[in-house]
Amino acid sequence: MADKPTKQAKKAFALRLDPALHSALERAAAAELRSVNAQIEMLLREALAKRGIDVPKPKPPQRGRPPKGS
Repeated sequence: MADKPTKQAKKAFALRLDPALHSALERAAAAELRSVNAQIEMLLREALAKRGIDVPKPKPPQRGRPPKGS
């Protein structure tokens, strides 16, 4: 059963982490009011930027109701 494609679909994959590393990620994410997934993505972007690899941030999804007449 495939997930429905979305306009801004994210690539899903399995990631195996040491339990201590996952706990540290959970604490860091909670301190910054992020999910663990968002925390990992932010850390990966920071690490790539330090190596000179710029990855553009995806356009955030539009929130709220569409304008009348659409």
